[in-house]
Amino acid sequence: MLSDGVRVGVIGLGIGRWHLESYLAVPDVKVAAICDIDAERVRTAATRYGIAKMDRIALRLLKAWHEPEKHVLLYQDEFSYYRQPTVARDYEAMGKFQPLARRSHRSDTAFRGIGALNAITGQVTYQQASRTNILRLVKFYDAIAADYPNANTIFMVQDNWPVHHHPDLLVHLQAQHFEFPIHKPKNWPDEPSPRAKRNAEKRKAKLPIKILQLPTYASWANPIEKLWRWVRQTVIHLHRLSDDWSELKQRVCDFILSFRRGSNELLRYVGLLPV
Repeated sequence: MLSDGVRVGVIGLGIGRWHLESYLAVPDVKVAAICDIDAERVRTAATRYGIAKMDRIALRLLKAWHEPEKHVLLYQDEFSYYRQPTVARDYEAMGKFQPLARRSHRSDTAFRGIGALNAITGQVTYQQASRTNILRLVKFYDAIAADYPNANTIFMVQDNWPVHHHPDLLVHLQAQHFEFPIHKPKNWPDEPSPRAKRNAEKRKAKLPIKILQLPTYASWANPIEKLWRWVRQTVIHLHRLSDDWSELKQRVCDFILSFRRGSNELLRYVGLLPV
């Protein structure tokens, strides 16, 4: 279940909207209700601040909690890391030894990870590659479906990166019904390409993934972001492997996949279980 936190309600959305923005900026505070005599003002605030989206996610989370054999809820995201270590102050035991990063003369190559965190079990599905594109996401979605072969519905909570809503990606999924506006580049097609259609037609069935949209620019609302923070703190920060890029990539992968079979420790760390 969700970790304990402070639940607040805002009555009156005139001056109260400033209180609402302050509450939404605090990770351990959940806005449970908003109220105003002007119904249109309530609808506008719920849409603008993503409250309606969070309520929709919470309802699907309850469904996954009560029927885990039928429904799965995953928090999905992508993240980048680089060959060169991050450098800043850090903690170390008292003594003469101090942690030192090792930077190389090589270019600061980037690598991309794609992950999904099961909100109930703490199981993590993870892949990484030099870039993230539609084909890579299709492969990742296939891995998700393989991890949960008996699920009727896999609810996938995502940010609003336009690629998540590209027709060439959505054609592989069951029909989506987006309750909130989708923003895509104007030059993108409305229909999938012939190649994407042919690939999708080769499937026995569409992937049982339903997309749930996070509020815009709300990384605080996606618990898997804390897993990315954990791997940066544990593996990437002040590392000494800038001349051994393959080893660094392997260590990042090994750390994240240590949660492959689920972890209550991870759920507590990201705030999905009480401490």
